[in-house]
Amino acid sequence: MNALALGLLAAVCWGFHDLAVRHISQSVSVIASLMTVLISGAVLQAGLLATSGGLTSVPGTAIFYAIASGGFYLLAGLSMYAAFQRGPVRLVAPLVASYPILSVVMAIWRGASVDLWHWLAVIAIGVGVSIVAAQSKQEDSVDPPRGPTAILSLLAAVGFAGAFALGQYATELSDEYAISLIARLTAIAALSVVALTSGKALWPGLRALPLLCVMGLLDAIAILSVVAAGGLPNAAYASVTASVFGLLTVVLAWAILNERMRQRQWLGCLLAFAGIGYLAL
Repeated sequence: MNALALGLLAAVCWGFHDLAVRHISQSVSVIASLMTVLISGAVLQAGLLATSGGLTSVPGTAIFYAIASGGFYLLAGLSMYAAFQRGPVRLVAPLVASYPILSVVMAIWRGASVDLWHWLAVIAIGVGVSIVAAQSKQEDSVDPPRGPTAILSLLAAVGFAGAFALGQYATELSDEYAISLIARLTAIAALSVVALTSGKALWPGLRALPLLCVMGLLDAIAILSVVAAGGLPNAAYASVTASVFGLLTVVLAWAILNERMRQRQWLGCLLAFAGIGYLAL
């Protein structure tokens, strides 16, 4: 499977995952939800690692990158879950999915050359996201103020960009199953510290548990798909293509949650994801 196909698989998984986040976050705390998702995903990743031959020797540099990736992924998870808890999806999803802009910057930092058309695609993403955000501010809604929601969504974008880049760097040096599991265990350990210091409960309740476990499996498959692309040609295609999950989430929220979408917001979504699509070419 090539990097583009792995990114599309991740996009589908995260599209359904994020729609579930919006639903479950209305009744379960962010920390309890994220912890259950991380643990259930870790179980899947540990099983995959065991069936692939077990944990092999992982270079120290790869471990460092994997741990850093887990830290960024926790930032992304906490920020995104909190943003979806506030809502609406049509604002949060495009902002979170704007992380390809940062992915391009990181690629340049590693020595990649970016032509004019790629920069225009990045600008299109920014303009499209701005249109969605601006139109959302004009609507009468019971949702909380948009400013903090937008900030949380952008923090999630930073977290995803960092997690994907560092995870792929680590995969260039070691096995993707080991790297993904190390990153997830790092996120679980750090989240446990956050929960203990803040006094937040980690148990989501039996009613929410099945959905959260399914979300964990979807999330684990998605992150593993993106990280696995690190050893393939054009690895950045996976993380960029995976960001199409935002469009899927918005459409699902419109179709299932009956979130209202104005014509200009559809235009903004299409413009943003057209830019994303070009970056993936």
